[in-house]
Amino acid sequence: MNMIGAFLGGWEIVLILAVVLILFGAKKLPELAKGLGSGIKEFKKATRDVTDELHSAMEDTTPQSPPPKRLPSTEAEPHVEPQPTVSPSSPGNKV
Repeated sequence: MNMIGAFLGGWEIVLILAVVLILFGAKKLPELAKGLGSGIKEFKKATRDVTDELHSAMEDTTPQSPPPKRLPSTEAEPHVEPQPTVSPSSPGNKV
């Protein structure tokens, strides 16, 4: 049994349809039904696209080995300043 049928009986559905017919008129009902149908169609298409994308993403992921673990260093490495290089032909360098 569908979801609407679980809460509404046959006469309640007929009454709702009659009220909708009175409110919107006979000329607007086909347009409303067409809009509702296209909305449901778009929703189903979007849902199908999302589920297809999720399935393809799950199939594409292969188990990869985790990156190697780095062991923490027990000794702190000293910071060494680079020494400037002096060329022998520089004017301040006397030999």
